[in-house]
Amino acid sequence: MGKVIVIGAGASGMMAGGYAGYYGNDVTVFEKNDYAGRKLRITGKGRCNLTNNCDNDTFLANVPTNSRFLYSAINSFTTQDTMCFFEEKGLPLKTERGNRVFPQSDKAVDVVEVLKKFLKENHVRMVNEEVKSLIVQDNTVCGVKTVQGKTYRADKVIIATGGKSYPKTGSTGTGYQLARQVGHTIIPPKPSLVPIVSADSFCRELQGLSLKNVALSVMEGNSGKVIYEDFGEMLFTHFGISGPLVLSASAHLVHKKNLSDYLISLDIKPALSEKQLDLRMLRDFEQFINKDIINSLGKLLPAKLIPVVLKRADIPFTTKCNSLTKEQRHTLLTIIKNFTIRLKAFRPIDEAIITSGGVSTREINPKTMESKLCKNLYFAGEVIDVDAYTGGFNLQIAFSTGYLAGSFCNS
Repeated sequence: MGKVIVIGAGASGMMAGGYAGYYGNDVTVFEKNDYAGRKLRITGKGRCNLTNNCDNDTFLANVPTNSRFLYSAINSFTTQDTMCFFEEKGLPLKTERGNRVFPQSDKAVDVVEVLKKFLKENHVRMVNEEVKSLIVQDNTVCGVKTVQGKTYRADKVIIATGGKSYPKTGSTGTGYQLARQVGHTIIPPKPSLVPIVSADSFCRELQGLSLKNVALSVMEGNSGKVIYEDFGEMLFTHFGISGPLVLSASAHLVHKKNLSDYLISLDIKPALSEKQLDLRMLRDFEQFINKDIINSLGKLLPAKLIPVVLKRADIPFTTKCNSLTKEQRHTLLTIIKNFTIRLKAFRPIDEAIITSGGVSTREINPKTMESKLCKNLYFAGEVIDVDAYTGGFNLQIAFSTGYLAGSFCNS
């Protein structure tokens, strides 16, 4: 066995470091933040959706970027392996809608504590320094130099620095610089799982409105072809839209050339068919027969949404329910079942949950995570050009690639 250096104490770095230590190596993890797992602590709104309770085929189907590269990784350390890992180390888990797996405590910090304990059990040291460059001789990595001016020798080095999302948590793209030093190609990072800027001004009017249990579809503007659909929660903001549904949708749009060529359509009442919704509106209007329509939709729609829907239907706010025409009612119904939002741009990469892009998978051995360009150099996690949809799949990538990198660091 030998000396192993891991750069980064996030999900992939701690998993890699722990397994490298488990297999008998002398391991040091370098972390520039004051504490480990900084980004991990805020994932899933602080609850940490740590994996997805699915089979390998389903997992790979949820990885739109370079899924074939992960075949060996997910078969070596499956979603079930991840669940067993945490539960055997004393963290009870639960499976929620969409097979999303969370700690029963709903505390992301508990996930971090398990990984820290895993490092400690395997005698892994933590060093609070930032790695500046790799030490390379004869096309073989043999150590690192830190910003603090120190040199550390090692037999193997694992880069697990994350991407460029959430830079305040330390994901600033330093791993790309280290990879470039030895000739690796970096696929330009793009934001993925990111809020979307809308071209529609009404989003600002709806700022702060959260819609739950709605159906969202992403459609091509010209053909109307649906490229993605899901059910859940979304949020209107001053710039456009966000929330779980929108973040998932963004991953399906990240590689599209012109975001403005696409629309998002919301079915605000997916539990009701058009016929059922029409009958529901007729009952409400009968109850409020002499009232203005602006004051008659409160049982059906959130208060903030009512004036926006009426404007889009071109129905005056003072229209009495008893004078509403069949055509107006049909227009209203259509808008509620197909509330379209024009897309303009993604929010900046520092607002993204993950990045799409990174070290080219063509230059990494998928069975070991070792560089094909520089001997004894390994990669794990988001620094690699792989990314997935929401639902715990991205953290599973971190755990699977971290496991492989750590397990194959035996000298």
